[in-house]
Amino acid sequence: MSHLINIFLEPAKVFTALKDKPTFWTPFLVVAGLVAVSTLAYFMTVDPAWFAEHQVAQMLAQNPEMTKEQIAQAQAFMPGARMAGYIAAPSAVIFMGIGFAIYGLYYLLAGKVTGNAVSYKHGLSLAAWASMPMVLASLVAIGGVLTSSNQTPFESLQLLNIDPLLVQLPVGHDWGTLAKSFSLLNFWTWFLAALGWKTWFRTGWTQAVVVALLPSLVIYGVMVLFAIL
Repeated sequence: MSHLINIFLEPAKVFTALKDKPTFWTPFLVVAGLVAVSTLAYFMTVDPAWFAEHQVAQMLAQNPEMTKEQIAQAQAFMPGARMAGYIAAPSAVIFMGIGFAIYGLYYLLAGKVTGNAVSYKHGLSLAAWASMPMVLASLVAIGGVLTSSNQTPFESLQLLNIDPLLVQLPVGHDWGTLAKSFSLLNFWTWFLAALGWKTWFRTGWTQAVVVALLPSLVIYGVMVLFAIL
């Protein structure tokens, strides 16, 4: 449990210990648990009537040619705010678990390419512990839920993302997906992933940074490509 504190204060010390005894469940449960709590807190407190109107406004912004009949048909299948929370919270945990599993496989393959012996468990451990700064995003979101109006979009509470921290793009903007999904905490997680790799295999920073950044470069690169096109 001391790793949960030291990953923020003495991360190299944590990764040194994890090299012999890699762990995964503790950081995963902390990160995923707080994401689920922040998500559920929002949907349990948001104004249901306003939320329904906000969903319609988002649809019209993305597809302004929708007819009244199409809107009514879409509304019939839309879950209410409370039901959306019951769906979104566990879904977030499941998708995070899948994401960590994929990252574990990626580190396993990266080890084979670079000639470093990386077990799948080590890959999971590196992915999970490097993601610990993301707990701050969930805590900020929970604070936003408690202090903001109950007629605030969920994405507006992600105060460490480019949008809304640095820019406020309108719904449907070409760069909106990228701005709303890119957290400034990414730089911290990339540093931790690179540090863990460097600590375990005594590589140079160049290899460690490339290994840590490559998946994100692909993901955000695709977003940039879609925004341009």
